[in-house]
Amino acid sequence: MSNSIAHESARLHVTGEAVYIDDMPVSDQLLIGRVVYSPHARARIKSFDLNEAKKMSGVHAILCAKDIPGVNQMGPVVKDEPCLADGEVMFVGQAVFLIAAETNEQCIEAERLIKVEYEPLEPVLDIETAMEKGELLGPPRTIESGNIVEGLKTSQHVIKGELKTGAQEHWYLESQVALCLPGEEDEMMVYSSTQHPSETQALVAGVLGVGKNQVVVEIRRMGGAFGGKETQANHTACWAALLCQATKRPVKIRLFRDDDMIMTGKRHRFLITYEAGFNDDGKITAVNFELNSDGGAAVDLSFAIMQRAMLHADNAYFIPNFKVTGNVWKTNLPPNTAMRGFGGPQGMAGIENLIDRIARFLKKDPAGIRYKNFYGMDTDNITHYGEVVENNRLFAIYDRLMKSSEYERRRNEINEFNSSHEFQKKGLAITPVKFGISFTTTFLNQAGALVHVYQDGTILVNHGGTEMGQGLHTKIQGIAAAEFGVSIDKVKVSATNTSKVANTVATAASSGSDLNGMAVKNAIDKLKRRIAEAIVHVFNERENGAPGNPDDIRFENDSIFDSKHPDRTIPFAEAMPLMFLNRVSLSATGYYRTPDIGWDTKKGKGKPFFYYAFGMAVSEVLVDILTGHHTLLRTDILHDVGDSLNTRVDIGQIEGGFIQGLGWVTTEEVKWDEKGNLLSHSPDTYKIPSVQDIPKDFRTSLLRSAPNPVGTIRRSKAVAEPPLMLALSTWLAIKDAISAVGNHEIEPEFSLPATNEVILLSVERLKKKLGDKKTPEFATSK
Repeated sequence: MSNSIAHESARLHVTGEAVYIDDMPVSDQLLIGRVVYSPHARARIKSFDLNEAKKMSGVHAILCAKDIPGVNQMGPVVKDEPCLADGEVMFVGQAVFLIAAETNEQCIEAERLIKVEYEPLEPVLDIETAMEKGELLGPPRTIESGNIVEGLKTSQHVIKGELKTGAQEHWYLESQVALCLPGEEDEMMVYSSTQHPSETQALVAGVLGVGKNQVVVEIRRMGGAFGGKETQANHTACWAALLCQATKRPVKIRLFRDDDMIMTGKRHRFLITYEAGFNDDGKITAVNFELNSDGGAAVDLSFAIMQRAMLHADNAYFIPNFKVTGNVWKTNLPPNTAMRGFGGPQGMAGIENLIDRIARFLKKDPAGIRYKNFYGMDTDNITHYGEVVENNRLFAIYDRLMKSSEYERRRNEINEFNSSHEFQKKGLAITPVKFGISFTTTFLNQAGALVHVYQDGTILVNHGGTEMGQGLHTKIQGIAAAEFGVSIDKVKVSATNTSKVANTVATAASSGSDLNGMAVKNAIDKLKRRIAEAIVHVFNERENGAPGNPDDIRFENDSIFDSKHPDRTIPFAEAMPLMFLNRVSLSATGYYRTPDIGWDTKKGKGKPFFYYAFGMAVSEVLVDILTGHHTLLRTDILHDVGDSLNTRVDIGQIEGGFIQGLGWVTTEEVKWDEKGNLLSHSPDTYKIPSVQDIPKDFRTSLLRSAPNPVGTIRRSKAVAEPPLMLALSTWLAIKDAISAVGNHEIEPEFSLPATNEVILLSVERLKKKLGDKKTPEFATSK
């Protein structure tokens, strides 16, 4: 298999020819949809009047909750999220009315004519207030192993603390968009920028009051998603579908960037409290975590996200006495949702910060404390939820990366630099990732495919995964070509369509290639068996020789041949018309479900993951202690992808994931005011990483000669999410630099993201503890 082919849409992306939903040509019947949303975080809708707005020229429909023909509901798991607000609004940005008009300008003018009387109510806008008021979205969950009370009691040292991690905007380049076309009677074609076409299909059918077989959802590609289109793309599709049904005309809704950021959920904010016991040698004996997340106004996927956070609160470390409790709190903000890592980043931030604190307490290098607590190879290798950490690559990666990054030499050089520079400090940190691969909701680990071989020898692959720029279709194309033994240009991957492959799961949990790749292979195996059984007869008829065995037929180099009789060969393309003449079906469905997994949510025990992906990063930063500005000087990454399906795509995913994580831990600060209005709702108020923020020296390597032994597609491993958490190395390198201000005698106070403000305040607090009176006034004022 050629594992370095270019992204299947790369040329189209560069030339601008790639077709996204907003690019699709539609007839002059197209109407523009607009969502009128709540200006209040919490309020009662006392009255409204749509009459003047409906009279406006060019307006074809204005809908409210009572106009929904089906169910007024689009909650993906718990049915607690109305499609349109009915009587009460629960957050700024909640949809109240829908407008369809001939132009966007007419929509905006019609919105001005809508009269609504609200009675504002007191909102809950942060985790602390929700905790005070007891506003849980559901019961707490706990996972526990060992004896936490005894473990803490017998530890030589115990520390307590808390950590706050911030929200994060997905900032996909293509905002939420859907285009709906009416068909005959109740039929509807929905083009949705969605990670989960089958769920979009189900919710659209629900609000329309029709069967799923009346709704087809299709997506060729998304302009980014990162989890933000796993559930919340459903909203735009439902709204567009309602307007389409009401007007019997095509309707498109594309959210304006500011509206998209205001209306949609983010990565969950967390408030983490902890108590940990450890000994003089740095061995951790007990940890008790309480994870508190901001779920927003509805459940969405918050409990699944919290569960993954709890399952990754250990990260790469064996802790014999471990307890983690998860609480999801209700606030009057948009329902928070999936984002790359899906709770894993927050859970790992807690334990990585804790280990850093332990190291600083013991006056040791955190790298050594990490190594001492890694999961073992044969012992100390069972997680707090009962799964054995098999095929552990932590030690191999650590040894190679410490050497290739020249960690020890650079640590010494940094110490020398810091001793001679008062206003600039350098920091260095290494952090690992052990990320479980599979949906923790076990039944979601399944996939389907449909593969056609045409008489000219070309192949069309349909599967249930969606392409959002991550290269899934490229990997599937490579898998199909390798399994059939044909050139890559003979294979095309079609748009994802619910009428071709039904009952699919979201492209999420880093499992797109694992699940859909195996489903495609299953379909191809069926086709190859049919072709092999027929081709032996073709060979026999041609040569009138000894009968062949289908088990000996091979598919390689665009040919089909008998391995026992190499002279019996035929080009793949020449064989396909013969298959048709011999009445051999050249279409097959494929199916795959992940084996050997299972999870008991109530007990908090089981084997939720098929395997683990491992990786590590070393980051070095330079911090200006007068301004709080930091520069990422160098990052070295060594990541485990098994046998890579596509090295170019995988390295792109690793580096892209790291940079997105870098934004979460440094510059991306989501802020609301005291009324629940999002303040950081545009590119000028929300700082995603730019070319200036990436490491000046960026070294990314794949762990070589490390195939995945557990039976994945072509011995590969998932890639998409695990690298994001490697950015914690930068966050802790910044903390290391701040610590150097006090010669590592006093631990800095710290939070995430480490914005310039957070860095500067941390420096100032540390200096006050040192009794330093030399701080310039302008720095103090910041």
